Amino acid sequence: MSLIVLGINHKTAPLAIRETVAFADHELGEIMAEVKEKTGGSEVALLSTCNRVEFYLSNESLSHEQIKEQLLVWLKAKKELNDDLEASIYYHKGLDAVKHLMQVASGLDSMVLGEPQILGQLKACYQKARRAGAVEQIMERLFQKTFAAAKRVRHETDIGSNPVSVAYAAVTLARHIFADFSKLTVLFVGAGETIELAARHLEQSGVKQMIMANRTLANAHKLADEFGGKAVGLDAIPHYLAQADIVISSTGSMLPIIGKGMVETAIQERRRKSMFMVDLAVPRDIESSVAKLDDVYLYSVDDLEGVIQENMQARQEAAEEALVILDEFAEDFEKWHAGRQKHDTVRELHQVFADIAQAELERAKTQLKNGNDIEAALEHFSHRLTKKFLHQPMVWLREDDEELDRHEITRQLFQLDKSSDD
Repeated sequence: MSLIVLGINHKTAPLAIRETVAFADHELGEIMAEVKEKTGGSEVALLSTCNRVEFYLSNESLSHEQIKEQLLVWLKAKKELNDDLEASIYYHKGLDAVKHLMQVASGLDSMVLGEPQILGQLKACYQKARRAGAVEQIMERLFQKTFAAAKRVRHETDIGSNPVSVAYAAVTLARHIFADFSKLTVLFVGAGETIELAARHLEQSGVKQMIMANRTLANAHKLADEFGGKAVGLDAIPHYLAQADIVISSTGSMLPIIGKGMVETAIQERRRKSMFMVDLAVPRDIESSVAKLDDVYLYSVDDLEGVIQENMQARQEAAEEALVILDEFAEDFEKWHAGRQKHDTVRELHQVFADIAQAELERAKTQLKNGNDIEAALEHFSHRLTKKFLHQPMVWLREDDEELDRHEITRQLFQLDKSSDD
C-alpha cells in the first residue's frame, strides 16, 4: 500500500516545538489542497491538535519514500524547519500506517490513554479533507474503517470507562453517593484548570446549580459566566457552604480555607443531609479533621490517586484488547486494498488489449473503405493483431532473470504444454 503517516506528537517533541509545526483550523482545507498538488495528486488528510500534527497520504503512482520525500520538502519550506525539528518527525508506511491511524482514533496513542476527544478531531479532519477534494477511494475507505474500528473498541473494551484525571475521578466518586445530579448544588473553591475541568464534568452529569468561590473575584466571575453559576469571594464560603451538596476545592493557599467548625455548622443547617467534599489542593484546603464528622464524605488528592492508578491499569488492560480488534480491522483494510489492486490489474490488462484491438480494427476498416481486398485486409489485421498482442510478452520473455524462470511461467500462463485433446 502506498500509504504513509508523517507527523510529530507529544511523545517526540515538547509543546514549544509542536506549536511551530501546527496549522490553524481555518487553513486546513487550503493546506490539504496544496499538499495534494505538491505531492503529485496524493490523497491527503491533515490532523492538527495541541498534542499532534499528522499527515495521512496515499499515492499509488509513487513509492513510500517518494511520498515521504515530497512531503518533507514541502513541509520544510512551509514551516522553515531546521534539522533539530526534523528529528522530531516520525514516519509510518503501509500496514503500519493503517494501524497507527486506528490507534490514534481509539485513543491508544493519546497523552491520556483512551481519551475520546481525538476521535471527534479525526472526524473533523476527514470532513475538511473531503471538502477540499483531497480524499478519494483509498482514504475514504481507510477513514470509514478507522471510525468503525474506534467505535468497536469503545463498545467492546473499557478503554474509556475509567477516570484517569483527578477531576473526573472526583466526579465519579460523587456518583456513589448521589443518584441524581440535576438537583444538586456544587461549591467550587478555586478557579484554576482542575476546577474548570471538574465543573465541566459535573455540568455534563446534569448539575445546574454552581457556586464559584475564589480569592480573585474576577476569576470567579469568569468561571461562573461560563457555567451559569454564582461568583463569590472566599470570605463568603461560610454563608454558602450549607447550600452545597458537593464541595470541590483546589487553590494555592498554604493554609486550610475550610475548617472543621465551619463544616460542622453547615451540616447542622443542612439537617444532617450528606455532604461530599473533595480536596484536590496540596497543601490541603480542607482540614483533615473534617473527615471525622458524620454525614461528611471527604476525599484528598491521595485518595483519588489510588482510584486513578487502578483505572489506568484497567485502561492498559483494555488497550491490549483494543490492539487485537484494531489488527483485525487493519488486516481487513489491507485485504480490500490488495483485492482492489488485483481488480485494477485485470481491468487495466483488458483495457490495454481492447485498445490494441480497436486500433487495428479501425485500421482494417480504413483499408476496406479504400478498396483493399477483403481477404488481404483480414489477413493483415490478423497478423498485426497477433504481433501487437505478443510484443510486450516477448520483450519480457527475452529478459535475463536468475530469480524467475520466465519460460516456465510463460508456458503455464499460456498453457503451452496442454494437450490438444484437453
